[in-house]
Amino acid sequence: MSESSKEAAPAVVHLRKTRVGIVVSNKMEKTIVVEHVARVPHPKFNKIVKRTKKYYVHDEKGEAAVGDRVRIIETKPISKTKRWTLDEVLSH
Repeated sequence: MSESSKEAAPAVVHLRKTRVGIVVSNKMEKTIVVEHVARVPHPKFNKIVKRTKKYYVHDEKGEAAVGDRVRIIETKPISKTKRWTLDEVLSH
């Protein structure tokens, strides 16, 4: 056997996705709704357009309020719609 075949394959690192958005609702228990605005080029015209998406985010301590800028992180499914967790509140 050659020396290179004995070496272990490099470890694959799967980093979780993060998003920054604005809290638009906190009326549920331990759940907030965060609106993320992405600036992407239009596929045909190449003009930068805004795409908004709402994420249901798990907020265990209830520390985020409406209007706060927050960072959220992808996690395993918590419920039917929640796949994100609150990482930190960036500004109030």
